[in-house]
Amino acid sequence: MYTAHPDRYADMPYRRTGRSGLKLPALSLGLWHNFGPDRPAETQRAILRRAFDLGVTHFDLANNYGPPPGAAESALGEALKADFAPYRDELVISTKAGYLMWPGPYGEWGSRKYLLSSLDQSLARMGLDYVDIFYSHRPDPETPFEETMGALHSAVQQGKALYVGVSNYSPEETREAARILGKLGTPLLIHQPRYSMLDRRPEDGLLDTLDELRVGSIAYSPLEQGLLTSRYLDGIPEGSRAASDSPFLSADTVTEDLVEQLRALAGIAEARGQSLAQMALAWVLRGGRVTSALIGASSTQQLEDSVTATHALDFDEEELARIDAIIKR
Repeated sequence: MYTAHPDRYADMPYRRTGRSGLKLPALSLGLWHNFGPDRPAETQRAILRRAFDLGVTHFDLANNYGPPPGAAESALGEALKADFAPYRDELVISTKAGYLMWPGPYGEWGSRKYLLSSLDQSLARMGLDYVDIFYSHRPDPETPFEETMGALHSAVQQGKALYVGVSNYSPEETREAARILGKLGTPLLIHQPRYSMLDRRPEDGLLDTLDELRVGSIAYSPLEQGLLTSRYLDGIPEGSRAASDSPFLSADTVTEDLVEQLRALAGIAEARGQSLAQMALAWVLRGGRVTSALIGASSTQQLEDSVTATHALDFDEEELARIDAIIKR
């Protein structure tokens, strides 16, 4: 029987999410990869238990996480039943809907029918009565925002979600989503954008928009699918995502120029007493504009290494300038 560590809240920083009363850990655990039938169930449970022991109270999912789609939610459901039943009120669990889940015209995008049907399926897989955050995973160009946001509002009204968010929305789309949700009486809590030292698109208006709207943010892929780790400092290693030409990271991405940039960044990290991955996580969290950063983990050791990033989140102006010069922002 799992018993959570008594000092689990001692070291992890928690940040208020926008103007809400909800605080999130600086690092949250994403179940995008590493949670499915192709991984040992005990390894998955060990990662979740260790995360919670380290103060990582937020587990982030989507209906299509796996593989196959739905597998990550099912894996979490088993772990919740086996290990976390006494701790449900200490956990923030989120899921999303927007990408393809089943065939036909009602199996993806942003219609009311799809979103609410998907949420019911997600709750069944996880064995939950509600999720803490339910997201529209991507904007639907063919469905009015009033319908998509209305479905999120209905999820809250039905008691199936406590808060709502959006992911992969532009600044203008985010502003419109927030306006509609505010009119309905269900505030937009959070936006989940892709953000890293190598992908700084949120700095082109989105972060300013979220500041203005007082909406929280949680960055996914802060390690850029593993590029911002020590794995690629000597090129493409065997067994990596780039070596397998993953749809999320192709071998063509890992150019000689990029490897040189990564090595230069690793030098700055070493001077800070951090690994490249730890510095990359700290960089996303610098200054407090981002509420939380999503980390993945294939082992408890990898998880522990990532959490250590929270011990040094501050950068001086010289470090930031050197990073900008390397990335040529």
